[in-house]
This record gives sequence, C-alpha cells and structure tokens, in this order.
Amino acid sequence: MNDRPAFLIFDIETVVDGRLVQRIRFPDEPQLTPAQAVAKERARLLETSGGKSDFVAHTFHVPVSVAIAKVGEDFGLIEVRTLDRPKFRPQMITKQFWKGWLGYDKPTLVTFNGRFFDLPVLELAAYRYGIAVPAWFNAVGSQYQQPRNRFNTQAHLDLQDFLGNQGATSINGGLNLVSRLVGGAGKMGTKGDMVQELWERGERERIDDYCMCDALDTYLVFLRTRVLTGHLSLTQERQLVARARTWITGAAEHNVAMAQYANHLAEWTAPGDDEDAFFTDGPVFTDGL
Repeated sequence: MNDRPAFLIFDIETVVDGRLVQRIRFPDEPQLTPAQAVAKERARLLETSGGKSDFVAHTFHVPVSVAIAKVGEDFGLIEVRTLDRPKFRPQMITKQFWKGWLGYDKPTLVTFNGRFFDLPVLELAAYRYGIAVPAWFNAVGSQYQQPRNRFNTQAHLDLQDFLGNQGATSINGGLNLVSRLVGGAGKMGTKGDMVQELWERGERERIDDYCMCDALDTYLVFLRTRVLTGHLSLTQERQLVARARTWITGAAEHNVAMAQYANHLAEWTAPGDDEDAFFTDGPVFTDGL
C-alpha cells in the first residue's frame, strides 16, 4: 500500500488567547489575567446573545491540537497522528500542518465544518506566526481553481458543506449525529466546550486524544459520502471500515482513547427493503468490535 496520502482528514482543538482578549476587548483593564479576560468575554457574549452562546470568535483562538487521518488514493486509512505531542505548541502545530500539506504534494484537505472554523483558525495562525504558504493563499488564475474557493473541493472538502448542500440546510446534530448514523463512536465524554478548561488544568493529552477520535469519526463520514458520489460501493466502504478497525485495534494497545473509541464503535448493517420492519425492529447497530 502506498503510504503517500491523497487526503488529509483532520480536526483541530483550540483555546482562546486570553492575553489577546484582554488587549482587544478590555484594553482599559490591564490587571485582568488571561483566564479572567476569557471569562469576562464569555459573560459578555452570553449577555449580548440573550443567553444563547458564549463562544468566543475564532479570531481569538489558537490551535493546541491537530489530529490528521492520512488516507490513500484508494480511500484506505493509512494512520492517524497528532502534531507536536507532547509539547502542543500552537506555532509548531501550525508550521507542521502546513509543511505536511506541502510535503505530501497538497493532498485534498477533508474536514467537518472546517470551512467555517478549522481552516480559518489555521490560516490566521499562519498569519500570526508569519508562515508563508503561497500554494494555499495563491489568488492567481481562475477563481474556481484557487485553493481557498468554497467550491474547490479538490483543495478542501467540507463534509458539513457537502451534506448540507453548501449551506442550504443545517446539519443539526453535527459530526456526532452523522458519524453515529454510520456506526461511528461519536462524542464519548469529552466535548469541544470543555477544551479551554482542560487546557487550563494541564490535561493536554486528553485534548489530543479527543481530537484523534473526531478525526476518525470524520473519516467514517467521508467514506459514506464517497458511496453517495459513486466513488465507492457499499461493499467497498465496509471493507475499508474493517481495515480502519484493524488500525484502531492496534493503536488501542498503547492508547487509552483509541481503546475507548474501539469499544464505542458500532457495526453498521444495511437495513432490509421492508421499511416497516426497519422502524419497528429497532436500530441496526451492534455495539463493540
């Protein structure tokens, strides 16, 4: 099997730069610690949104974990790895991400909601740290061929965009829902809104492990979308999932998160033609490997 990936399926975890929040949002309160500035900004957002959200804008975030599933031209999983472990330095994570993309000759980036968060964070991180990526930021030639164009799915395929018909509908339930529909593990206790607190408590590895699980879920969703596009048959998809399970089982021997992920995987089987039986007989999933 060729270990050169044709696709880099990735997920990121971020934390808010409290020092930047203090400087931009509360310049007249230099006494605020980074943690206090983040807490105050979240309280402000919660109030201004009528209690709906305290999510700080992506422009204040830095990446602290990037998990990448390398996938071959045959759509087979090669491996899943994270960047700059165990140091988790945002600058090095950003450098390694863009260097890796270039080093593998610009494979297709695949995300879930990456068009609206993951890539903008990594782009702004490149800006922050002065990392040149002309092959990505190139604005020469036909607009539709430019890597950052929303409809250039050869450069970046956002699976949320794909399933939601380029924003025509909202994928309510997100990655957790669409991954579970095809047997993925989904959320297993660690959630995105916990990352800031985990980071402040020093639980870096837990964040990194959580990111790996999301990358695997994204891979399973990617495979099913390739069935929709006709690149894979359902039988081929099942064979590739079985191959991925083998990799996960091997990784589980030395990674607690992968062991937990393996235990939460479900065995997806195609429902029969009798819809009534499908709805009355219950889910078509079997927990475990």
